[in-house]
Amino acid sequence: MTEYLLNIATKGNKDYGDEEVRGRVGYISGIVGLVINLILSISKLIIGLAISSIAVMADAFNNLSDAASSIMTIVGFKLSNSPPDEKHPYGHGRVEYITAFIISFMVIMVGFQFIKSSLDRIINPKAVIFQWIPFTFLILSMISKVWLSIFNRKLSEKIDSSALKAVSIDSLWDVVTTFIVASSLLSSFVTDYPIDGYIGIFVSALILYSGFSLIKENISQLIGEAPEEDLVNCITEGVLSYDYVLGVHDLIVHNYGPKKIIATIDVEVPYDIDIVTIHNIVDKAEDEIGEKYNLYLVIHIDPIKKISKDMAKNINSIKDELRKDNVIKCIKDFKFMVEDSEKYINCDLILDYEKLDKDFSKSKFKEELIARIKSIDSSIGYNITIDI
Repeated sequence: MTEYLLNIATKGNKDYGDEEVRGRVGYISGIVGLVINLILSISKLIIGLAISSIAVMADAFNNLSDAASSIMTIVGFKLSNSPPDEKHPYGHGRVEYITAFIISFMVIMVGFQFIKSSLDRIINPKAVIFQWIPFTFLILSMISKVWLSIFNRKLSEKIDSSALKAVSIDSLWDVVTTFIVASSLLSSFVTDYPIDGYIGIFVSALILYSGFSLIKENISQLIGEAPEEDLVNCITEGVLSYDYVLGVHDLIVHNYGPKKIIATIDVEVPYDIDIVTIHNIVDKAEDEIGEKYNLYLVIHIDPIKKISKDMAKNINSIKDELRKDNVIKCIKDFKFMVEDSEKYINCDLILDYEKLDKDFSKSKFKEELIARIKSIDSSIGYNITIDI
């Protein structure tokens, strides 16, 4: 069903990095959620009034807030896909985070409202009337919410959306709350004591927990989180793979919303290389790495005066030798240094644990590796750290 709805929404386009496709995925999530939650809300409200259950009515208004959240999802994706303008040159992608933030507040408001209603029911207790038809409907409601949670989780993973992740988590909590409400109806078989208000308090507490958890996550994104380590390593290693790049530093990654990342990095190059040559290399790196990781990359060139073009060729050969070893998973912080006429290379090597032999020796591996790269240029010292 998920793939069927996705195909309808995206018209078969699977490029989830494309802004228009992301928007369509957000719209289908909002529309499906709106329809399901309106049906559940109206039905539960009627049932709650019919059997005098404050817990069922609390669940009904919880679903009504979910319907409002679905509307916010649609509006949020519409605004976040608005093109850049004079005041917002990097687009409106962070609107999606704000949407998730508003959804979280709406969830919290519902939680507080029904703590109040549940306390009132505890003070003024009223017997709950058990009926099989309302109980069966609550079971069907849980099944629909499980599906809705899985549906939105899959969509959030496809387009990397915090808003849809919030909707998915909220739907999962709805399953828990409805289960507790259904249990309160069953309790009428066991005891005549009206526990409905206490169940309502518990349901409200779960709703509040969900809302505050979502707010915490989205505040972090709005303030600005550190980039993922994998992305940092991929950008760094990618830039280092180009000819005449001796080292990199000062990588800064800016997030302007899902799939809207701008990165800047300084690269060290030989002082005597032709400016046109290095300019073409940098342009190629910006385009290829940007396209590969779906970001906009800006590279600043730092000429290193004590490094000649010939030395740069040797350094490139050393990098190539390191990449040839299939045990080496990642090269980090590769840097060529010259101090007091002494030349040396610093770098961290991350090894692939699954490719190591049982009798693997880190010291022996390091010794053999340095011997291999010293055969390229023995005038360079090597400060290599091995991590697994």
